[in-house]
Amino acid sequence: MTKLIALYKHPENKKDFDDHYFGTHSPITSQIPGLKKMTVTKMTGSPMGGEGKYYLMCEMEYESQEALKTAMKTDEAKASGKDLMSFAGDLVTLMIGEEVNE
Repeated sequence: MTKLIALYKHPENKKDFDDHYFGTHSPITSQIPGLKKMTVTKMTGSPMGGEGKYYLMCEMEYESQEALKTAMKTDEAKASGKDLMSFAGDLVTLMIGEEVNE
């Protein structure tokens, strides 16, 4: 399983961020062809205390690296990327990983 992971730093206005993320961005992203599962986690704190560095994490699962590459070429993925940059370009870090079960 290949994952595209988005980590978001704390936004200035969390309500506005949440409204856009859950009302606009997430529905666009969930329509990307080949997406098997999308899990969104809102961070509630850090083991060291305080709120921690990140506000939100989204894990998007694809069958393989090839499936992810194919998905990223679709109109839906392009719309998701365009929307992402419009509201969270300065907050997001994107990573690709492989799930390891040992």
